[in-house]
Amino acid sequence: MYQNGLEKPRSSDLNAEAATHEEKRNTAQDGTKNPPFHAKSGLLRRLLLILDIATVTFAFLLTIWRVPAMWPENGIDPGDHYGLLPIIIVTFVVCRQLMARRLKLGPASMSSQLFSLVREVAITVGVLLILVFLLKMTFVSRLVVGWFAVTSVVLLVGSRLLIYWWYFVHRRNAVEEALNVLIIGSGRRAHVLARRLQESFEWNVNVVGYLDPEGKSMGRRAGDRILGHVDQIAEVLRENVIEEVVIAVPRSMLGDVGAIVESCQEEGVRLLFMADLYEVQAQRVHLAMVGDIPLLGFEFVSRNQNALIAKRIFDIVVTLVSMPLILPILLITALAIRLDSKGPVLFVQNRVGLHKKLFPMYKFRSMVIDAEERMKDIEHLNEAEGANFKIEDDPRITRVGRVIRKMSIDELPQLINVLRGDMSLVGPRPMSTRDVSHFDKGIQRKRFSVRPGITGLWQVSGRSNLTFDQWIELDLEYIDQWSFGLDLRILMRTIPVVLMSRGAV
Repeated sequence: MYQNGLEKPRSSDLNAEAATHEEKRNTAQDGTKNPPFHAKSGLLRRLLLILDIATVTFAFLLTIWRVPAMWPENGIDPGDHYGLLPIIIVTFVVCRQLMARRLKLGPASMSSQLFSLVREVAITVGVLLILVFLLKMTFVSRLVVGWFAVTSVVLLVGSRLLIYWWYFVHRRNAVEEALNVLIIGSGRRAHVLARRLQESFEWNVNVVGYLDPEGKSMGRRAGDRILGHVDQIAEVLRENVIEEVVIAVPRSMLGDVGAIVESCQEEGVRLLFMADLYEVQAQRVHLAMVGDIPLLGFEFVSRNQNALIAKRIFDIVVTLVSMPLILPILLITALAIRLDSKGPVLFVQNRVGLHKKLFPMYKFRSMVIDAEERMKDIEHLNEAEGANFKIEDDPRITRVGRVIRKMSIDELPQLINVLRGDMSLVGPRPMSTRDVSHFDKGIQRKRFSVRPGITGLWQVSGRSNLTFDQWIELDLEYIDQWSFGLDLRILMRTIPVVLMSRGAV
C-alpha cells in the first residue's frame, strides 16, 4: 500500500513484489475475489453472466433445430443432443468464474471482452469434445458441435456489441444513472481520486462535492463544489442525493471519524476510506481498487447482489403474470372514478425513493381534484403523530375513493412503478417530500437505502393503526433483516390483510 495513496512505487520494487502480493491485493476481507468499486459493477457482471448463459442456450437450441433441417441426409436426431446442454452450461459458467478476475468492463476493454467470450466458447467446446471422445458418445454430430461454436460466438459477440452501443454510449451520459459521490477532503488526494473514479469506473460518476477537513480550501482545484466543513456532513447528506462517501485525507487530519461514520450509518450511505484503516462495525467490509488507489469500504446495509437480482426478476415476473387478473379490476376502477367525480383517473405525486431520488408514484385518484390545495386547511385535523398525515374521516375522499382505499385497490397502479424500477413489490412505503421534511432523527433516513415497495412489514403489522415511530421501526427492521425469503413471507401475509381490510383508511 502506497504511502499517501498517490505515488507509485519504483518499477523494480513493483516487479519484485507483484508475484507475492497479486493474490492478496485481489482478495477481499470476506475471502472473495476483489470486488469492484460499487455494487452496480458487480450487478452488471452478474447480469452479463445471466444474459450470456441465455444466449449460449439459445445458440445450442437454434443449432440442433437448424442443422438437421439443413443437412437431412446425415440423419441427425435433435433429441439425442439435448443431454449436452447441461454440460455446456456448467462448463461455460465454470470457465467464466475462473476468468472473472481478468474481465474488465468498459469501452476501453471491449476488445478484451470479445476475446474472452471467444476463448470461453472455445474452452467449452473443447471440454465437450473431450467428453464426447472419452465417453464414446458416437451419436453426437460434429456438425452440431461446430455450428454451435460458430453460432454461440456470433450471438455472444453481437449481444455484447449491442450492449456496448446502448449502454456505454447512450446510458453512460444519463445523469439519473450517475453514481453520486461525496469526497471528504479538498486537496490533491481528493482531486486525484475524483479523476481516477471518472477514468476507470464503467458507470458515470458524479462528484457531488467536497468537504474540507480544515475549514479552508486547501485544494483550489475542487472549485465551487466545496460544500463546507467536514463537521457539516450530516446536513450535506440530508440535503443532497449521495450514494457513496469517500474519505480521501490522511487519518491525522480528521481526528475523530465517529461523526462521519454515524452520519453514513443513519443515512444508509456506503462509506469508503482511501487507504486508511479504522475499526468500524458494518454489515460488510471489503477492499476495492480504483486504478492503483486502494479503498476500504464499509456497508451499513446488507446487500446480497444475487438475492437482489432474484428480487428484481421476481418483481417483474409476478407483475407481468398477474396482469391478466388485475387488468379487468384496473379498467372497472378507472370507469368508476370517472363516473363518480371530475378529474383524472390517476393521481401522480413525487415520492422519495432509493437514495432519496424523487420519482412519480402512480395511484388511483381517491380524493377530490383539489385535495392537495385543501391540505393546508385541514392540516390542524391531523390525527397521526410524527411526519405522516392521517384523518379517519378525511372530507377530501370521494365515494369511490373510500371503497378502493379500504380494499387497497388504489395502490394497484404502482405496479407500473415496479416495472419501471422505481419500486419493488416489497419494501418500505415511499414517502412524500412533505412527510420526509418532518423527519426529526437522522436514522429515519436509512429507509432510503433500499428501494421502496407496495407492501412491507408496516402493511402486514397494523398499517394505519401504527404510530409513525412504530412504522419507521418496522422499516428499519426490514432493512436490517432483509432476505428474499422475508419478501415472500410478507407477500403471503399481505393477501389476508388486504382481503380483510385490516388497518385500511
